[in-house]
Amino acid sequence: MSFEAGTGWTCGPEEAGLRFDLFIGARAADTSRSRVQKWIEAGCFLVNGIPGKKNHTMAEGDVVIVLAAPAPDESSTLKPEDIPLSIAYEDDDLLVVDKPKGMVTHPGNGIHSGTLANALAFKFKTLSDVNGPLRPGILHRLDKDTSGLLVVAKNNAAHLHLAHQLEAREIKRIYHALCWRESAETSGLVDQAIARNPRDPLKMGVHADGKRAVTHFRTIGFYQFATYFELELETGRTHQIRVHMAHIQHPVVGDPLYGGRLAYLDRVQPIYHPFATKLLSYFASQALHAHRLTFTHPVSGKKMEFKSPLPPEFLQALAFLERFKREI
Repeated sequence: MSFEAGTGWTCGPEEAGLRFDLFIGARAADTSRSRVQKWIEAGCFLVNGIPGKKNHTMAEGDVVIVLAAPAPDESSTLKPEDIPLSIAYEDDDLLVVDKPKGMVTHPGNGIHSGTLANALAFKFKTLSDVNGPLRPGILHRLDKDTSGLLVVAKNNAAHLHLAHQLEAREIKRIYHALCWRESAETSGLVDQAIARNPRDPLKMGVHADGKRAVTHFRTIGFYQFATYFELELETGRTHQIRVHMAHIQHPVVGDPLYGGRLAYLDRVQPIYHPFATKLLSYFASQALHAHRLTFTHPVSGKKMEFKSPLPPEFLQALAFLERFKREI
């Protein structure tokens, strides 16, 4: 993220008590904390008219001004890397990638290699540069440990057309997730604004002053201590599904950030505790998969739809849950 000289922020009550480097870091999600500290040490920011210190404790009403735009990251060029990719579709204008669990979508937060972007830069000579050199062709992202489908633009015209579809909510992104607790509903939606957690820059949360976020859900399978959901994003906020499902007391099984791992087991009825523990053992991270992607081709105008099969651990977990299934 870049900051223009003259940009400013006022510390609100929810950020009071934060160290200054965390306050700035929350506004630079793709930048490492060490780099933010270098910006501060270089005198890029004023707090109440004087140069900010990284360990300054923010108080409500503190005014922060960007005195000088921080220098760009030395690693602002992308190194092509020969990393295998699963390509679900490709033509002259775009491709659809089936991203595996464990792969970061693009560099950021101190990660510069091993990403989908590095792999794309190696495999394709031309990709759109609308989102800058570190995100060639990338319109939207998936969390590192969320697997599934992404559309990538090969040229700027295709990128802008697809970006317009995304903004107009014409691109359908359907996810499958295993979540804790049996649902009482067959369908519904979560309409709750999301913002970065002021006390933990790695996490997001439901906050009234955040950006509007809407997730639609439909129950595919009811189990005695879990639910199999199909979810559709109406908006695309960071960690949206994970935050929303945790908010309605259905954290995604295996989610390490939002209460889907060991912390949840204490809430399972004792009779089901060993089975819930077994279910958790299938997932090293969140049981969330971008299963289906639908959009209009930017050149032909043809409706395009792609489906990604569930990962093996997801299928194994569903087979295990069969004995606990309830009728919908």
